[in-house]
Amino acid sequence: MADILTNPKARRDFHILEIFEAGIVLRGTEVKALRAGKGQISDAFARVENNEAWLYNAHIDEYSHGNLLNHLPKAPRKLLLHKPEIRKLFGLAAIKGNALVPLAFYWKNGKVKVALAVGKGKVQYDKREDLKRREADRELKRATMRRFKRN
Repeated sequence: MADILTNPKARRDFHILEIFEAGIVLRGTEVKALRAGKGQISDAFARVENNEAWLYNAHIDEYSHGNLLNHLPKAPRKLLLHKPEIRKLFGLAAIKGNALVPLAFYWKNGKVKVALAVGKGKVQYDKREDLKRREADRELKRATMRRFKRN
């Protein structure tokens, strides 16, 4: 499962509660642009509207060899999920502080899939705690590596 695009802001800004795998409706030029790695999803989010899931602000660059029928880079894109999954997403997203954010686009059996997460927004001190924990882990690794090098 090789990632095409990842969202670095998602895990930094949200506590990930649950992850769903969704298909996405794309045009041919969008798929070709993704194969070339041209796009970004750091500002993207999803919504459930009229019992359908939609992805907004996912930027897929125009395909360089496309013609007049090239796609719009920031067009809303429909996410393909089963009805029970959509109902569950709607219920989770309706809770105050929760958001639907894409974690990554990836290939699965020749199709583009989206790892869609339900996340609860972090506040500033949560982000600081994560940085402290990461730095402490790094220091611990350094100390153990120094110890192994001495022996």
